[in-house]
Amino acid sequence: MANPAAEPGDRRPAQLVEHFFRHETGRLHGVLVRMLGVENLALAEDVAQEALLRALRVWSIGGVPPNPSAWITQVAKNLALDALRHRRMAQTKEDGIALHLAQQRPDGAGEDGPEIRDDALRLLFVCCHPALAADAQVILALKVLCGFGTGEIARAFFASEAAIEKQLTRTKQRIRDLGIGYEVPAGTELAARLDGVLAALYLLFNEGYKASDGDRLIRQELSAEAVRLAEMLAAHPAGNTPRSHALLALMLLSAARFPSRLDEEGSLLRLREQDRSKWNGALIGRGLRHLEEAAQGPELSEYHLQAGIAALHCAAPDYAGTDWPRILRHYDALLRLKPSPVVALNRAVALAEVSGPEAGLAAVAAIPGRERLESHYLLHAVVGELHWRRGEHAAAAQSFRRALQLAQVGPEQQFLGRVLARSEGTAGN
Repeated sequence: MANPAAEPGDRRPAQLVEHFFRHETGRLHGVLVRMLGVENLALAEDVAQEALLRALRVWSIGGVPPNPSAWITQVAKNLALDALRHRRMAQTKEDGIALHLAQQRPDGAGEDGPEIRDDALRLLFVCCHPALAADAQVILALKVLCGFGTGEIARAFFASEAAIEKQLTRTKQRIRDLGIGYEVPAGTELAARLDGVLAALYLLFNEGYKASDGDRLIRQELSAEAVRLAEMLAAHPAGNTPRSHALLALMLLSAARFPSRLDEEGSLLRLREQDRSKWNGALIGRGLRHLEEAAQGPELSEYHLQAGIAALHCAAPDYAGTDWPRILRHYDALLRLKPSPVVALNRAVALAEVSGPEAGLAAVAAIPGRERLESHYLLHAVVGELHWRRGEHAAAAQSFRRALQLAQVGPEQQFLGRVLARSEGTAGN
């Protein structure tokens, strides 16, 4: 009987390998780091890459196995053991690794209470060691846990690829120099790493919510992995904090809108154009419950404010019924708490809804560090929209044209091409 996974209607081997690379990078790296040690992080990355390349070659010839995930994991483990033998590690240590793997149980708890058993989440806490700089923690986590390319990370940090590569090299060297282990700390030491963990999960979700390049605007598998890890984190004693619940609420409330963000042709739909009947009520309900959990205690984080904004959008009956003044107050608080050009740009959009496009344009012009956004399409798209609403169609066309030049994602390019044609047509009349 033919292997069901290899039927013609299924994805080709190359697409499956890409899926597993994106979906299971963190888990695979976690398994390998546990075997090889954190000091061999670069080797673990190389082994995972080789396992995926072998999958591509073998599956292209012999078809996709019934359990592709298990296949790739076993190949990676074999390659890791080969690497250990090649490095002439002591036989006793090699035997100990094999015994450890054989005796693993996924559902147990240690003598000191519940443990984080998921390798991806363990690796996330390792990447967020307090001896590493905050940016370095997130960059490393995005690379080794989430499978981000250097270009994707560079765009997320508004940095050059060369700078990100240099940062990654320095961070891995620091891990080796410090002898950071793979153990998951307990108590206050574990809690101290929480900020970096949450930041990495936030960026992972955002890359799924709005991809930085490629043909797809939404990468639901990335957002789903971020939600899975965030749920596991919030359920663990060390991660059961208001901030964790607030981030999880933000993810769920944002993911609820996935079904309405593209039209039938795959083009981007703005919030005012979305069919709210397609929003996922179950996810909204879960998000609101976690937002209630986040409200326990006096803490107010950036995730609380962003989740509050997402909740206000989900609560609005339609675009016209959105409580924009309250959203603006949330952005004001967010800008005080964590000032950044991106937050200021989002605040300008909310201000335009409350006070008109003139106020929005003035706020955009006054953004501190606005030059950091000049290479980001969204700045020019917002300016174009505000000019359009003022009836300044030639200026709108100019901004939309620049936005289209900078856009990296297919659906965004389609949308910008459409509004540019509209502006140029109107400006020519």
